[in-house]
Formats: sequence, structure tokens, C-alpha cells
Amino acid sequence: MTADGQRLHLVPSQFTVGHQPHATFPEDDEWIALVRAPEGLTVVREASPFGDAQRWVGFYGDAGHGLDAPGMLAAIVGPLAEAGIPVFVASTYHADLVLVPEHAQRGAADALRAAGHRVEGA
Repeated sequence: MTADGQRLHLVPSQFTVGHQPHATFPEDDEWIALVRAPEGLTVVREASPFGDAQRWVGFYGDAGHGLDAPGMLAAIVGPLAEAGIPVFVASTYHADLVLVPEHAQRGAADALRAAGHRVEGA
């Protein structure tokens, strides 16, 4: 697997990204990803249909690449940065979940396609 021309799909869920400054673990188990840092806990959750928090959509690689494949994430976030689209990334052992604000979904998909990636579901 090379960094160029990755096959990505739009995750069907929408997400929220929250910060809990004094928590070390969330009070519930409804989270998708957690990142614990000295300044607190970052929690990625599936968005509630009733919430008013900013919604994010996710692009995820169809083929896992493992930890030894260089440039995989850079090949995705680079074109998004050039297009002025903010990202939040949650990495797994096999691939990266790249979140962009919901309102930027179309622009993100266009930027990724222009960079040579195949984007499905967007």
C-alpha cells in the first residue's frame, strides 16, 4: 500500500469532538475514540440527532496499512490543509479516521479526489 491514491470511504455516522479538561475517563461508554493528554480528555462520539454540537464527518481508509507505511496520513491531510479544511484525526492500528466539519464534506471529498484518492460515499 502506498500513500498516493488511497481508497477512502465516508463513514455513515456523524461525530462530535469534545474536551473534558478535568476528566481521565468519560462518565459513560458511548465514545468512539479517546485521547488523554495533560490538558484533559478529548472524546469523539457518534453525534446525537438532537444535539447542537458541531458535527464532523469521517473519511476512513478501506485497506488497512499498519504502522510501518510512511506518509499515509500526510497524503490525506496535506490536500485538506491546502484546501483550508480543518481536520481532527483519530488513528487506529490499521488506518486513520480523518474527521472534517460536516459543512466541509463536499470540499474535502473534492480535494481528496483532486489529490488522486478514491472517495466513496461522498
